Amino acid sequence: MHACLAQALTPTHLQVLDESAAHAGHVGANGTGFGTHFRVRIASPFFTGRTRVAQHRLVYDALRLFIDQGAHAIAIEIV
Repeated sequence: MHACLAQALTPTHLQVLDESAAHAGHVGANGTGFGTHFRVRIASPFFTGRTRVAQHRLVYDALRLFIDQGAHAIAIEIV
């Protein structure tokens, strides 16, 4: 995830946290404790002048492969 976001959005700040273990037993959890629930903290020049929805769309677009492979929840914090 980190590499995909870095390549697509050239962030000035980027933190990707796997919070899957805290969601064990929740809908979308895969039982392994990793790979389903993430928090992304990101700042990017691509966000300038865009609405929050548009900023989040850029993040989701960059992470499409992970979403398609089972990332169930991605909390996005624009910093």
